[in-house]
Amino acid sequence: MTSLDRRSVLRAAASAAAAGALVSGCDPHRDEDAGAVRSAGGPSASPAGQAPPVRTPPARPPTRAPGLPVQIAHGPRRGHAVALTFHGRGDPKMATALLGEAERAGAKVTVLAIGDWLDAQPAMARRILDGGHELGNHTMHHRNICALPAAEAYAEITRCADRLRALTGTIGSWFRPSQTQRATDLVTALARKAGYPHVLSYDVDSLDANDPGAPAVRRTVLDAVEPGSVVSLHLGHAGTVAALPPILDGLRRRGLRAVTTTELVT
Repeated sequence: MTSLDRRSVLRAAASAAAAGALVSGCDPHRDEDAGAVRSAGGPSASPAGQAPPVRTPPARPPTRAPGLPVQIAHGPRRGHAVALTFHGRGDPKMATALLGEAERAGAKVTVLAIGDWLDAQPAMARRILDGGHELGNHTMHHRNICALPAAEAYAEITRCADRLRALTGTIGSWFRPSQTQRATDLVTALARKAGYPHVLSYDVDSLDANDPGAPAVRRTVLDAVEPGSVVSLHLGHAGTVAALPPILDGLRRRGLRAVTTTELVT
């Protein structure tokens, strides 16, 4: 992406944030499907006679963090790192712009992808991994997983895991439950049955799914973040794209760096 293209994407993101024309995120009080922005198609086919390019870096298997609880809300408080985690759904152009901003700042993030988004945007899985970021499971349809019967909740976890395995070779590094900050004991047990040693929670909620605008997202994150924090953010929200550069700058000024969740806790 050229510098002109980048400026155009960010200007469009800021304009969309002001107008409120955004993709709904992980707010349980909003209609997840009504605001979802999707585009048709997937990755382009390789030219005839050529093998598909090798994924670099490879996808990580589920993370094990000995000594940490099954449900992880933050990492070590004595370090100099934080994890920015993104609930994965939304316009792929906006998601790509956000990943590009992280990469220009030398930051790595964790994306918890929703399975039906991966169905619609399979190329995003590779885009995330090729940027050195981390990919995980945020259920198949983003339903209120803690309110579902056990069989339906398990299907939400495993169907997204199947999508991740088909696209990347693993079921993803983390599982995060949908429409809740913390999983119930049942959902935690189901996630472990599906192959995830830990459930990923968070200790800082950016509230960006409510579309308060980029300055409010920046303030909310920087007012609450501390060493070891796991911050909840969303793809598909223009205000989040616009807020990311000042968030990363604010972290840098405090001597903090954004790393993958696996790097944070292991």
